[in-house]
Amino acid sequence: MLDRDGFRPNVGIILLNQKNQVFWGKRIRTHSWQFPQGGIDRGETPEQAMFRELHEEIGLKPEHVRIVARTRDWLRYEVPERYIRRDARGHYKGQKQIWYLLQLLGQDWDLNLRATNHPEFDAWRWNDYWVPLDVVVEFKRGVYEMALRELARFLPRNDHRNRYLRSGMRTREHDVPHGHHGHPEPQPGPAIELPPGATFDPNPQSALEDPPEGKHAH
Repeated sequence: MLDRDGFRPNVGIILLNQKNQVFWGKRIRTHSWQFPQGGIDRGETPEQAMFRELHEEIGLKPEHVRIVARTRDWLRYEVPERYIRRDARGHYKGQKQIWYLLQLLGQDWDLNLRATNHPEFDAWRWNDYWVPLDVVVEFKRGVYEMALRELARFLPRNDHRNRYLRSGMRTREHDVPHGHHGHPEPQPGPAIELPPGATFDPNPQSALEDPPEGKHAH
């Protein structure tokens, strides 16, 4: 299901824990890290697709989360031709995404990377909100930065940056240390968690796009 410009509708998910850290998943058999995301099936709304992908990719149900916010409009990224199936070249360009910011109401043990027979991740961790974009596949980095910046203002008030602002301390963007991609430097998160039986692949491959007309697009 492509629009007239060659972009497939898709949803992205930024999941927060109670410390405003985000779920950060390692794409299976690669060294690329990313947020959960997936294609919108024909007849689905973006919200319906988001809840389906949430369960398929990390095992959570609607009662495990609260929707905090979503992006106002579609955010687009183009996929380099080398990642596109030959028979799709010429009419498939990439993804257009609605991004959701979710608050986890459940517990860490509710997360399950093996909820289906087609897992997307083989490891995960909680990471600072400003994730390290250098471990994201290159053509997705711009959309990640746009989504994070647009949704940052909706972070729950237990975030330390908001506490500083409420106490009268003003933080200017240029006062915050920035990384190579213009976002604040990420802070180290807790240790990586591996699901039962999962290991790091010693021979990782590049993260390839799924076929544009398949059930899932990542």
